[in-house]
Amino acid sequence: MPQDRAQALALLRRYNKEPFHLQHALTVEAVMGWYARELGYGEEAEFWSTVGLLHDIDFEQWPEEHCQKAPELLREAGADSRFIHAVVSHGYGLCSDVEPEHEMEKVLFAADELTGLIGAAALMRPSKSVQDMEVSSLKKKFKDKKFAAGCSRDVIRQGAERLGWELETLFERTLQAMRATEADIAAGMAAL
Repeated sequence: MPQDRAQALALLRRYNKEPFHLQHALTVEAVMGWYARELGYGEEAEFWSTVGLLHDIDFEQWPEEHCQKAPELLREAGADSRFIHAVVSHGYGLCSDVEPEHEMEKVLFAADELTGLIGAAALMRPSKSVQDMEVSSLKKKFKDKKFAAGCSRDVIRQGAERLGWELETLFERTLQAMRATEADIAAGMAAL
């Protein structure tokens, strides 16, 4: 694992330039930190957050090798096998055969796609924010297969199942995480 957030952010920026990808990384970082604290893993919040920040490290430059190139990039940066396993497990069944095992990996698997769907739904709102978004609104967007078609509904459903949660619970918690961290994410993007 990179020694600190500044080092992790520099690593992310080495391979990612697109604002969309950077915002997604910051969003997943913040959501993972929120989940760590919420689920009783507060002492591991930095680990959860850093995995979230770097989970798509290889996606922008090597989309065809997503989760295949990441271990090499992360090893070069000093990441250990636990960190690499966590990162590549989020692509399980899509671009990786590494299954999410730890609760953190299951949260990442479920929340990664869902943050994308929530982010797209927020952009459609007059407020451009998640602060006034209701779960019922998110459910409608989820059911509309044409909306944010790149966000896999199957992965989101599988993620909830892996966690042993109802889909609505995953929606509620992830929306709550994004509400709690929205200002921090915006500040992080402004600082880039």
